[in-house]
Amino acid sequence: MPQLDEPVHANKPIFRGEVFRPLSSLLMGMFVTILSGTVISTSLPVIVSELGGGQDAFNWIVISALLATTVSMPVWGKLADLLDRKMLNQLCLLLFVVGSVIGGLAQDTATLIAARFIQGIGAGGHVGLSQVIIADLLSPRERGRYMGIFAAVMALGTIGGPLLGGVITDTVGWRWNFLVTIPIALATIAMLQFTLRLPERPHRRMRIDYFGIVFLTSGVSLLLVWVSLAGSQFAFYSLTSAWMLGGSLVLLTLTVLTELRVSEPIIPLSLFKDRTFVLSVLASIPTGMTMFGTAIFLSQYMQLARGASPTQSGIMTLPMVAGMLLSTTIIGSLISRTGRWKRYVVGGAIAQTVGLVLIGNIRFDTNFVLVSVCMFVLGAGVGALMQNLVLIVQNTVKAVNLGVASAGIAFFRSLGGTLGVSAMGALLGARAGALIEASASRLQEAFAGLGAEGASAAEALLAGTLPQLAQLPQSVRAVIESVYGRAVADTFLAAAPLALIAVVAVVLLPNAGLSQDTGVERSVAEAAAQD
Repeated sequence: MPQLDEPVHANKPIFRGEVFRPLSSLLMGMFVTILSGTVISTSLPVIVSELGGGQDAFNWIVISALLATTVSMPVWGKLADLLDRKMLNQLCLLLFVVGSVIGGLAQDTATLIAARFIQGIGAGGHVGLSQVIIADLLSPRERGRYMGIFAAVMALGTIGGPLLGGVITDTVGWRWNFLVTIPIALATIAMLQFTLRLPERPHRRMRIDYFGIVFLTSGVSLLLVWVSLAGSQFAFYSLTSAWMLGGSLVLLTLTVLTELRVSEPIIPLSLFKDRTFVLSVLASIPTGMTMFGTAIFLSQYMQLARGASPTQSGIMTLPMVAGMLLSTTIIGSLISRTGRWKRYVVGGAIAQTVGLVLIGNIRFDTNFVLVSVCMFVLGAGVGALMQNLVLIVQNTVKAVNLGVASAGIAFFRSLGGTLGVSAMGALLGARAGALIEASASRLQEAFAGLGAEGASAAEALLAGTLPQLAQLPQSVRAVIESVYGRAVADTFLAAAPLALIAVVAVVLLPNAGLSQDTGVERSVAEAAAQD
């Protein structure tokens, strides 16, 4: 295996400084933007309670960022194929800073939701563009090792964020979960300016598909809003559901018709003729659901079912961090060394499914060693899939579509995360509500001795407001911990069958060898072939 400061293969020397200086900038930006999505997860029960929200507000603070990331991802990907990728990356980070400032100063849940939406646009763009930029610098064969580093950073930000968020919340307050990211993002913008030097690509005439952007983002947004609200704000079978689903269908149909006619479609439909792309998309959707869902709902389990503080809940999810870190780094290195990838993604898909089933059977009093094993297995599965699906697609698509194809995988992964968190949040709220209602007599009896204050707390709890266990008597805490332990587990168990889709998809993936040409080299070769 070649050393990092030696040529990786003949005639294409990649030296340590040429890659590691810009790579460190991209990694720092990726870490802080991913961290923004998870650092508040352990703080959300505290934030929502302090700002006077309930389970709906809890879900929307998470969903707004995922929604923004999802609908903007194809746009960033297409712009990456047309414009300066370095400039676009810096713009994404600037948007992220604006959202972080608003979030840190928010005085109500509506403002916080808006701030998270802005953050999501910037953070999602930076993460997606970083993967495209690294494809410009390294070939798929070399990229396996570096993708392992990227995936490790994503894993650290995704699962390690709750630990940092808990410490910040317990020491200086939840607002610093937003404010602490600002200087790091600004420093990343400056570092990119001085360290990132991208090779020139063949010139392309810029034609932005404005109608496609509007139709696609509107159609997907309407669908995701329906998924988030149906069953809680209005019935699944209602006039509101009909017009939202009908409107989404019309907008997405207009998207397809537009993409068939324009010269530079926001999502080239020809990509869906590529078997590798289609199967990777199918595998990415449940992977996104698992990746985002565990970061959010495991924190609720730790705090509401096991009585942990925000800091403790972050520490308690470290087994999943360990699983993801070990999986991504070891597998990334093996892929670069051997050029073989399929066995690892198939194993990862199986581990992801098994992990969801295992977590779906835990309770509030399950031995924590067993819970840790379940989290480790799930983390290892997600780590094996997360970045390697992007690598597989980048290896096979034409270089001219490198940005939009990479963004397409990230788009569907984020779509799966958004739909998954929305559906899992709705299921958790309904399941917890039903279990609390079934325990209403026990709760009211436990609250009875607290007088008017106890009656008010009982009424709020039965209305769906998230409880603060530290402020409840032990008799009430025992009921709430049992309720949320079972409700969270049932939510993960319901998601397990969807993970089987990823298993089938990766088994059917064509086992293509990894190329040793960079994205820029492929662009030049394709342009020469056309001439």
